[in-house]
Formats: sequence, C-alpha cells, structure tokens
Amino acid sequence: MGWPASRVRQIALAVGDLAVPLVCGGCGRPGTQWCPRCAAALVDAPRAVHPRCELDVPAWSVGRYDGPLRAAILALKEHGRRDLAPILGDALASALIVLADWGELSGSGALVLVPAPTRAASARRRGGDPVTLTAEGAVSRLGDRVHVTALLRSGHFTRDSAGLSAGARSSNLAGAVTLTGRPPRAMREGRTVTVLVDDVLTTGATAAASVRVLRRAGVHVAAVVVLANA
Repeated sequence: MGWPASRVRQIALAVGDLAVPLVCGGCGRPGTQWCPRCAAALVDAPRAVHPRCELDVPAWSVGRYDGPLRAAILALKEHGRRDLAPILGDALASALIVLADWGELSGSGALVLVPAPTRAASARRRGGDPVTLTAEGAVSRLGDRVHVTALLRSGHFTRDSAGLSAGARSSNLAGAVTLTGRPPRAMREGRTVTVLVDDVLTTGATAAASVRVLRRAGVHVAAVVVLANA
C-alpha cells in the first residue's frame, strides 16, 4: 500500500528544506532563518489603516508592505518558506496583544482568529494556506483562550486578486466568499471576540466581503488585523 498523498507532500517539503540553503527570510542574509536586523524591523505598534473599500469595522496593520515584512510574506506565500510562519505569527500576536491593551478588542470571551479566504487551488499549490499558518503561529504564543477557526472560503471561479483594481476586486468577490459551515454558537451569541486576519490589505475588498458574510451568519467581527497594508 502506498503512502497517503498528505504524507508524500510532507516528505517532499522536508526534502526541499534540506536542498535549499538557509537564508534570512527578510533580507537574504545567508546562514540564518531570520536575522536580528529584520527582527527589529517588525517591532512596532500596530497602525490603523483605512482601505478604499468600506469595512465598517476597525482595521489594523503590523506594518507597511515593504522591506523585510514584504519579503517574508512573499517567501512564505510564494516560495514555500513555511519556517517563517511562526515568525510572522509572533508579529501578529504582538499586534493583537497591543490592541487588547488599547481596549480595541473588547470582550471577556475567548479570542477567535478567522483567516481571510483563499482559493483552494492556491492553498494546494502553496502547500497550505499561509494566512492560516500565520494565525496558528500567533495562537502558539497567545495561549489556550485564542483559537483559529477557518470559516471562510473563496469560490472556484474567482481570479487571483493581485493586480486588480478596487472595483474589479469587489466584482470578482461578489457572492464568491462563502462559509465553510455554520459558525459555532459561542461566536453567534457574541461570547467570543472575533478578529478577521489576513496577510496583506490593499483595497480591502476581500476583508469587506468577509465581514459581510460573517455578519449575515450572526458573527460580529471586532476588527480586521493584517500583517501588512499596501
């Protein structure tokens, strides 16, 4: 009997990691996964962002989509650097902690991170969903009162949003963001603090569509928190 496809993919990823020289995911410096200079570039308070598409909820970003942060996001998303997910997850966790201290994530319930939707084909090509991996990295630091709940998906016929205008992104996503299932009762009854997370916020079309879908399902989104804003 042959090995399951998931096990084959895991072995292939492990072999790939051995074959690729270790370089910093932010600047390409050899011999290190993430250098001190790039780590220092991620130490900052989250910033409020205001995308062109109206979100109806506050939006926050770890930083601008440039420099080491941009390089790390692209390395994880497009080049299979899954080892960077815990690093980006730690940056996301730091932002969430600051926002909680500022009173921006009010509520006494557990914190639920809902990854923004991605196309299934893109996730398969990338060996997993980078946003979910990053959110899981954040949870490992934040403790057992924080959970990742993947509730959203993109339709099969949506285009990749890269390069599309705000209007084109909205049209592309119209009716395409859907639920994977009914949200847990605690989320629908407001006994959790729900945060939509994503890697990059550009026009805000994906976030806006996601917030609308969750709201129609009875889930109040407290905030949108992203790694970077473009």
